[in-house]
Amino acid sequence: MRPHPVTWPIIAGVGALAWGGLHEVRAFTLRRFTVPVLPAGADPLKVLHLSDAHMRPNQRRKQEWLRGLAHLEPDLVVNTGDNLAHLDALPSVLDAYGPLLDVPGVFVFGSNDYFSPIFKNPVSYLTGGTGVDADGPRVRDRDLPFEPMRQAFTQRGWVDLSNQHGSLDLDGRRLAFVGVDDPHLGFDELDDQPADTAAHLAIGVAHAPYLRVLDRWNELGYPLILAGHTHGGQLCLPGGRALVTNCDLDPERAKGLHTHRLPGHEPSWMHVSAGLGTSPFTPVRFACRPEATLLTLTAVDSPGLSG
Repeated sequence: MRPHPVTWPIIAGVGALAWGGLHEVRAFTLRRFTVPVLPAGADPLKVLHLSDAHMRPNQRRKQEWLRGLAHLEPDLVVNTGDNLAHLDALPSVLDAYGPLLDVPGVFVFGSNDYFSPIFKNPVSYLTGGTGVDADGPRVRDRDLPFEPMRQAFTQRGWVDLSNQHGSLDLDGRRLAFVGVDDPHLGFDELDDQPADTAAHLAIGVAHAPYLRVLDRWNELGYPLILAGHTHGGQLCLPGGRALVTNCDLDPERAKGLHTHRLPGHEPSWMHVSAGLGTSPFTPVRFACRPEATLLTLTAVDSPGLSG
């Protein structure tokens, strides 16, 4: 007996959810982009951008895949937050990052470094999500082990950029950074300090790519901005077009390498990571594989390429 025509959309929907929840959510992918932001004639730098691991202790496949990224031998690791999705996940996070913690790195935190995930109506994600909770800033306790994680990262040499500036020396080349605490929670504190033009490169780092942050850093002259948070849309149309970003960034730039520019200013390159995980309450991705990204920074006289 052939299914009634009305049932075909239901069958297709169930099939898509099964694909996204059983296969795609574990189909970890390494993206590669070339970004021409270094001074003319400069040698390339390899930057590994990690975001939104949303780690749980039992996610062995994700942990093994992350450990394997050390073979890329990056010059710099940038972690844009949401590392945790379970109260006991910190040992798994540290084990998964493993040798990458010995590479020069910088980090900021997201909401799921402070607060354990709670159930929310999935439909609400598709109808909004452009700021803190409607009833104001979160009032529940910060129950995730963010301070031990901060200590573990900084003890291994990673620089905490939560509402502060920092710098790193990479083989004689100084990189300057500015970072903010999670804009999605309203924890960001933006300043008016211009990008350090004496550095070889100035980079802005945030968890959530809210326009107020992107605008300020473009205005202040930051050539490169890195963020996460969006999950690339997580549930996308076939072909990867995002429907939402869970912030006020347009869906066309929910993931990948783009530019951001205010009138009268030079464009900033912006990379938004689709991230590696999901909330445990919505463990599915569709047309949006979990990812980490290797950014090869090259001289400004080189072309920018995506891959």
